Amino acid sequence: MTDHPTIAPALTAAEPAQEARNWHLPSVLRGAGLCAGAIALLLVIGFALSRHPFGFDLPVSNALRGIGPAWLRKAMIDVTALGGGTVLTIVTIAAVAILIAQRLALTAGLVAAAVITGTAGSNALKLVFMRPRPPIADRLIEVTGDSFPSGHAANSAIVYLTLAALVTQVTPGRATRNTVLSLAILLVGAIGTSRVYLGVHWPSDVLAGWSFGTLWAIGWWQIARQTRPLLVAP
Repeated sequence: MTDHPTIAPALTAAEPAQEARNWHLPSVLRGAGLCAGAIALLLVIGFALSRHPFGFDLPVSNALRGIGPAWLRKAMIDVTALGGGTVLTIVTIAAVAILIAQRLALTAGLVAAAVITGTAGSNALKLVFMRPRPPIADRLIEVTGDSFPSGHAANSAIVYLTLAALVTQVTPGRATRNTVLSLAILLVGAIGTSRVYLGVHWPSDVLAGWSFGTLWAIGWWQIARQTRPLLVAP
């Protein structure tokens, strides 16, 4: 492998193991992880007490669905496409190719592994819960499949946030790293919100997807942190 981490000025090719294991989770990602963990805990408690649907799902859906002018609906349809399987596959392949071209083969491999396993995990959860989507009359676009967790919310976080998290390990400059992570979070947030707006997911579906994808990204950041010193040649 030929990755050359540059996350900290003190990191040199002669001592990757010592420095990589001393890396701290970026503050932006740490904050997202705390929110994701809290949301996941509340959803588990809510599911244990009342199962589906959650009490807040219907009023929030009614408040958000289809509000605003016609251009907003079109914009939401465009945004939701950014979390679809076709776009996410293209983004993943392009990102892996660029990382390999930049001689960041380890990061490329970690991104590919994280996306493949994370997407499989998200799909498996849908089969476990088998929650119906909101009524067809409420949907502004045609969709199929189960509802919980939202695949768009989960998979967009798995792709965009994991990619951003792993890229920060080979990107110098704290401001740049925080900007990359913040943009990824905003994009994932917009995609999830669009699913509720378009009436194809309950809010709790999206919250669960966000939580799963965010915690997945943090998990792979930690895996990379431990793996990089073992595989990057000094």
